[in-house]
Amino acid sequence: MTISKDQLSQALSALTSEGVIAYPTESVFGLGCDPDSDIAIQKILDLKQRPAHKGLILIAANIKQLGNYADFSSLNAEQMDKIKATWPGPFTWVVPVQNSLSKLVSGDFDSIAVRVTQHPVVQAICNEFGKPIISTSANLSGEESCITGEQVEQMFVNHPLLDYVVNQPVTGLDNPSQIHDAVTGKRLR
Repeated sequence: MTISKDQLSQALSALTSEGVIAYPTESVFGLGCDPDSDIAIQKILDLKQRPAHKGLILIAANIKQLGNYADFSSLNAEQMDKIKATWPGPFTWVVPVQNSLSKLVSGDFDSIAVRVTQHPVVQAICNEFGKPIISTSANLSGEESCITGEQVEQMFVNHPLLDYVVNQPVTGLDNPSQIHDAVTGKRLR
């Protein structure tokens, strides 16, 4: 499964112009944007009808891309080893946040949820973009998550805040990614 040059170009064009994309992940479609653009993040919150206090996930192609957002230096070697053992993969970790991160991303928390994906389409997008993107399920708040590009297009039909749908398959994980707290080790989802 690979993303075409045209799809990659359109996704990057949307991301670099403070737009919102929908894209496949391991289990569902996600909505994403530039995590450094409050304008783009607000578009996602408005599109999903999601309150900002809940926070959002960042998804990346590798752990290095998360360095400007997550404060891995505050974790010990054992905690980091647990995180690295699950990446790339469908494991999201809640870690301390860098102080410079927008509250639209971290919500009411002093932590951030981060994941290094194994999905080749998202890896290609993040590698080409040069940093992580926001990752939140593609659905209206309280509705079932979309698992196909067609479902995304139906749910958000002609919505002006959704700029591009990367119509590629999810990789078939039956359940949403697991979420663990890096400091306590507890599974949150």
